[in-house]
Amino acid sequence: MQPDDPLAITRRHFLSSAALSLGALGLSQILGAAAQGQATAKQQRIGGLTGVPHFAPKARRIIYLFQSGGPAAQDLFDYKPLLNEKNGEPLPDSVRGGQRLTGMSVNQAILPLAGSVFRFAQHGRSGAWMSELLPHTAKIADELCFIKSMWTEAINHDPAITFFQTGSQIAGRPSMGSWISYGLGSLNENLPAFVVLVTAGQGDQPLYARLWGSGFLDSRFQGVQFRSGREPVLYLTNPDGISSQSRRAMLNTLGALNRLQYQRELDPEIESRIAQYEMAYRMQTSVPEVTDLSQEPESVFALYGEEARKPGTFAANCLLARRLAERGVRFIQLYHQGWDHHGDLPAGIRYQCQRTDQASAALVLDLKQRGMLEDTLVIWGGEFGRTSYSQGKLTKDNYGRDHHPRCFTLWLAGGGIKPGISYGQTDAYGYNIADASGNVIQPSKDEFTPGAVHVHDLQATILHLFGIDHTRLTFRFQGRDFRLTDVHGHVVKDILS
Repeated sequence: MQPDDPLAITRRHFLSSAALSLGALGLSQILGAAAQGQATAKQQRIGGLTGVPHFAPKARRIIYLFQSGGPAAQDLFDYKPLLNEKNGEPLPDSVRGGQRLTGMSVNQAILPLAGSVFRFAQHGRSGAWMSELLPHTAKIADELCFIKSMWTEAINHDPAITFFQTGSQIAGRPSMGSWISYGLGSLNENLPAFVVLVTAGQGDQPLYARLWGSGFLDSRFQGVQFRSGREPVLYLTNPDGISSQSRRAMLNTLGALNRLQYQRELDPEIESRIAQYEMAYRMQTSVPEVTDLSQEPESVFALYGEEARKPGTFAANCLLARRLAERGVRFIQLYHQGWDHHGDLPAGIRYQCQRTDQASAALVLDLKQRGMLEDTLVIWGGEFGRTSYSQGKLTKDNYGRDHHPRCFTLWLAGGGIKPGISYGQTDAYGYNIADASGNVIQPSKDEFTPGAVHVHDLQATILHLFGIDHTRLTFRFQGRDFRLTDVHGHVVKDILS
């Protein structure tokens, strides 16, 4: 789509006027359906680009459980007994291979290897290794695909998170949820196509709204953050003394004024403003319904854990994510902070696992028992990994780990992903990506390296599962065609079912 094409603007003008007229006629039916919770993922899609998807999709929706801060794979998924055997010994120069370090550990006299203090065991028919910190995730091992050879180019939090979310380390690009909403449209006209949930009260590394922003895409494709508390979406509730009928009359008048302005200026953003006002009006009914967890039976709270009763917790957000997915929200992004363990890692990572393990596994089980996992993609992981050496002082039962972009683990489930497998591996030190013989691989983002998965490869694979050729979902901005994967990215076909 060319936003500066006069013919495209004329078409949008015509369709906008027609849609607004028809929308007013059907408004009462729309609100009635939302009030009864009848909007489901089986609805026909609304919007999207002509010709997209490019081929038959395997996933209709995604729930991305982003673990901000960088979970330590060596203490969760990547069992490395050699680290325990060599605990306290310096990281060999031959293993480091001259790789850069952050400013937090570059000046250490030595980089002492740190074995995990947690016990590991194999689980399920797949024999996946997991530590004792993840008893619930261990029970769904055969539903998961572990990518143990993720790698990124960013070594600090903000550029690394931005890279995962937008395909660029530099802020300003559209987020992945915005790209998918732009290409595929929505499955529910009463809720946003892209919803963001952030665990309340976590602190740690900051999160910015630009991570779910639409960049140079139309603003209607940006993520909408749902919060805990009395007002899940800010400024959605009518002020005291304003009735729904008064709000409707105000929007009708405001819409007429905006259309007059559009006729004079032909600014597409005016159309977006009208559409967002109308969406906000419909959300006044749909949002209270979807965020009311009291409708869930006791068996669901037993599955997700008692914290699911507390709005804003990770568990409550996982349950809310399932409810949003049921109602056709296409992209649901959860952020959980607190994984940045430069020191006191054993206590810190234990606490985070206690808050996230049960609910993460419950979400997968819940989707499966409802018949939704088959076409819902679930992803769990952070922006990079942690070092195999200790940052700061290493003791018998305490250590920290610095940032490590060279290799780390995340898992995927459902939505066309092959279950019960592990893809890729690291060397015996957990410091580099290795081949099946244990030899170190030097991956390149310019060409696909079997056994290694770059951030752009993951993004290309996600789009593929939605039926999108990542090289063809583009947007022209300032004379250049942009895409989520920039000029890189390859689909990791070995993890597809």
